[in-house]
Amino acid sequence: MSVLTSPPAPATLSRAGRLRGKARYAPTAATIGLFLAMFAAGAVMYPGFLSGQVFLNLLIDNTFLIVLAVGMTFVILTGGIDLSVGSVVALSMMIAAALLRQGWNPFATIAVVLLVGAVFGLLMGLVIQVFEIQPFIVTLAGLFLARGLCYVISLDSITVTDPFFTSMAQARIRLPGGLFVSPGVIIALLVVAAAVYVLHRTRFGRTVYAVGGNESSAVLMGLAVPRTKVLVYTISGLCSATAGILFSFYSLSGYSLAATGMELDAIAAVVVGGTLLTGGYGYVVGSLAGVLVLGIVQTFISYEGTLSSWWTRIAIGALLLLFILLQKLFSRKIRLG
Repeated sequence: MSVLTSPPAPATLSRAGRLRGKARYAPTAATIGLFLAMFAAGAVMYPGFLSGQVFLNLLIDNTFLIVLAVGMTFVILTGGIDLSVGSVVALSMMIAAALLRQGWNPFATIAVVLLVGAVFGLLMGLVIQVFEIQPFIVTLAGLFLARGLCYVISLDSITVTDPFFTSMAQARIRLPGGLFVSPGVIIALLVVAAAVYVLHRTRFGRTVYAVGGNESSAVLMGLAVPRTKVLVYTISGLCSATAGILFSFYSLSGYSLAATGMELDAIAAVVVGGTLLTGGYGYVVGSLAGVLVLGIVQTFISYEGTLSSWWTRIAIGALLLLFILLQKLFSRKIRLG
C-alpha cells in the first residue's frame, strides 16, 4: 500500500525562504553588532574614546586593508583564496617608489602600478582555471614571486618625495564638527560602493555568488564560470595594487618587507565580516565591518598602553575562531531552512 505525500504548502516554503534569508544576513549583522558593542565598551573604559574622530581614524589607518578586503571578498565568494595580496601590495609600493624616483609622472606611475596588479591577478586566475590547480598553491607561488620581485627592484627602502604623493599623504578633508578624513578614505569607500554595485546589480556579481554556491549548477545554468573565476583574481590583483598606492600615500615609501602578513589580515577581515570560506554567502559591507573590528582591537591595545602589540594577533585569532564556528552554525541553518 503506497502512501501519497502532499507537496509542502506555499506558506511553509515562504517561511523556509525567510529563515534562509535571515540566516544569510546573520553573520554580517553579528559583525556590525560586535563592532558597535566594542565601540560602546571603549567609550566606557577610556576617556575620549566616544568621538567621531576615533571612528574616522579607524578608516584613515585601514584604507589599504579595506580595499584589500574588497578584492579578497570577490575571491572567497567563489570558494577560492588569494595568498598573494600582501606581496602584491609591497610590489606595487616598490614599483611606484622606483618609478617616481626616476622622475615619472605620478599619474602615469599609478596607471602602471594598477595595470601590473591587474595583470598579475589575471595570470594567476588563468593558471588556476586552465591547469585546474588549487588556488592555494597558485597564489602561494604568487606570494613568493611578488615578494621576490620586490627585492629585484631594491634591497633598501625607497623614500617617496613626489609632490603629488606628499600632498595626498598630508591632505585632510574637513567635515562638520572639526572632524576630518584623508583622501584615501574617500577612495576606499568608493571602491566599497563599486563592489556592492557589481556584486548585487550586475550579471557578473550574480554569477560570482552562483559559482561559490554550487559551481556545477552554475555550469549547467550556462553561466560564464571560467571567465568569472579568472576575473575575480584580476579584481583581487587590481585591489591589491590600489591598496599598494594607498599604502604609499600613508607611508611615503616603498619597502620590500611592507605588508608582510597582510593577506592574513584581509582573509581574517572577510571571514569576521561574515563571508563563508566555502563561498556563496557574504557581503562587502560585512568585510568593511570586519576591517573596523580588527582596527578597533588595535585601538584598544593602543589605548591600554601596557599591553604588547602581540595581543592584537591573539585577539584577532580568537575572533577568527569564533566566527568560523558561527559560520558553521549559520551554514547549517541555511541548509536546513
